[in-house]
Amino acid sequence: MREISALWGEYLNGREVGADDDFFELGGNSLIGIKIIDRVSQDYGVALSVRDFYLAQTPLRVAELIEQGRAQP
Repeated sequence: MREISALWGEYLNGREVGADDDFFELGGNSLIGIKIIDRVSQDYGVALSVRDFYLAQTPLRVAELIEQGRAQP
């Protein structure tokens, strides 16, 4: 989860991002969201849908989705 918070911080102008911080409240937008989804795919080998990412909205929830994606065959 810390890695996901750090990743968000990279794309949100170096902001400190906590586990429960809301992507949109931090200034996230669709372009940044797509970039993060792409990085998650590259870094973790998990393909998140745009819908799942936008519904998750926090690093903690995105980390949970990544773990779920890793567990699937």
